[in-house]
Amino acid sequence: MKVILNAKVKADVKLKADAKLNINGRLVIVSTCYFVIIDINYPWIYKKCIEWRIVMENREEVLQYGLSFPDTYVEAPFHDANWQLVRVKGSKKAFLWTYEKGGYINLNVKADLEWRDYWRSAFKSVIPGWHQNKEHWNTIILDGSVPDDAIKTMIKESYELVTYNPSKRIYEAVKKIPKGCVATYGQIAQMAGNKGMARAVGNALHKNPDPDNIPCYRVVNSKGELSGAFAFGGAERQEELLKADGIEVINGKVNLKEYGMF
Repeated sequence: MKVILNAKVKADVKLKADAKLNINGRLVIVSTCYFVIIDINYPWIYKKCIEWRIVMENREEVLQYGLSFPDTYVEAPFHDANWQLVRVKGSKKAFLWTYEKGGYINLNVKADLEWRDYWRSAFKSVIPGWHQNKEHWNTIILDGSVPDDAIKTMIKESYELVTYNPSKRIYEAVKKIPKGCVATYGQIAQMAGNKGMARAVGNALHKNPDPDNIPCYRVVNSKGELSGAFAFGGAERQEELLKADGIEVINGKVNLKEYGMF
């Protein structure tokens, strides 16, 4: 929350040190600064601004936020209470590491390569991952300098990176193909969020865990051709299923202009 005070103050432009307050058990950082506003009525007016930032500072609050994501649990794997991790059920992958170091609680979070350096440059207390792969992990030092919302965003990104499952997205995309239509591998890849993984679509459909509810037979190549390697009965079976949907198949090929989903 940022509050601008309209008081007209003539003073030298300068920065003042942050003040720390404890409001209802939460650490609040108050930054006071002066900056120049150019105004047609008052060419040089200094306005005072106060910026309030609520920040995380304790492990319990961080762990509670980590557990707010689906299918997560806390574990202390090293028989050391200083190390507490939040993992994802099933895969058991950790997306949030918490530990005390140098008098502060530290967090290790996985970072998207496109955002990793941004976070490090934006906050001095976000550094390359301590004790982990520095290419993929960042460490957040909870010294009060990193705002609450930024910490939560980094934890959320870490969770999403660890739980990313392209096959699941592919299957969900295939479910959206309506009866009487087909889609290409490339179109399914785009629907799943990555137009460059058309080959991965083929691999995922070959391992379709539920062909009765995931209609992979409605997926054809960019020319409308059926798959000779259709995993559930070959091209002939795929043709039978498509015809049952009301789709015309001529010489192992579907007219995409007529039956294409897009």
